[in-house]
Amino acid sequence: MPSSHDNGSEAPALEARGVSLSWESEPVVRDISVLVPNGEVVCLVGRSGCGKTTLFHALAGLTRPDAGTVLLHGEDVTGRPGRVSYMLQKDLLLPSRTVIDNVCLPLVVAGERPAAARDKARPLFARFGLEGTERLWPSQLSGGMRQRAALLRTYLMANDVVLLDEPFSALDALTRADMRGWFCDMARELGLSALVITHDVDEAVSMASRVYVMRGNPAAGEATVIAGAVDIARPGAREGFELTPEFLAAKREVLGLLG
Repeated sequence: MPSSHDNGSEAPALEARGVSLSWESEPVVRDISVLVPNGEVVCLVGRSGCGKTTLFHALAGLTRPDAGTVLLHGEDVTGRPGRVSYMLQKDLLLPSRTVIDNVCLPLVVAGERPAAARDKARPLFARFGLEGTERLWPSQLSGGMRQRAALLRTYLMANDVVLLDEPFSALDALTRADMRGWFCDMARELGLSALVITHDVDEAVSMASRVYVMRGNPAAGEATVIAGAVDIARPGAREGFELTPEFLAAKREVLGLLG
């Protein structure tokens, strides 16, 4: 289960300091610094091909950056995989496994017996809106339910910091809006800190306390940098925020940084 950290801790949940990466000697991202405070959702926005997923690989420890440092709750985890939970764009549920066996997979891979892993996962199904789906096959789930299952599997990776790469992009617009609201509520309830990649500016502004804007074109030899960050002020309740002047002002600022 995710570890419990004091949200009042001085150290942020996740921080990248001056991260740079290249591919075959060509720069992809340069001097990237981002910070995810404890218990908050932060979004990364950038055009396709700008290196967002490449940066995620470094933050997840799958790739060691050419320069820079990745800190998890103040600890240097640069190039050390398995320290944060990472959910790819596709749900990647295995069609030959039931839903509960799909979500238990990280526990089994870590050495848990399948029966013990199911016992650990089963009580969480209701919290993730999946009650009654345990013995179904992935093909029997809607797109939104598949994403919930993938998020539960990510949660069971036993880290309270999650990286989500375009988690809702395959869903229709209404389901996507429901899912991002549901995820933000779940993150607050469970004390998760999240860094989310999205191409959707509305999605970023509606979910995040801060939006980092990445700009560059590595394919043309222009390394991607952080063009700026927009802090999102949400007076009052989250519901209906998309209709407020504050939302529109933040959206305009993000679009201006994207260029």
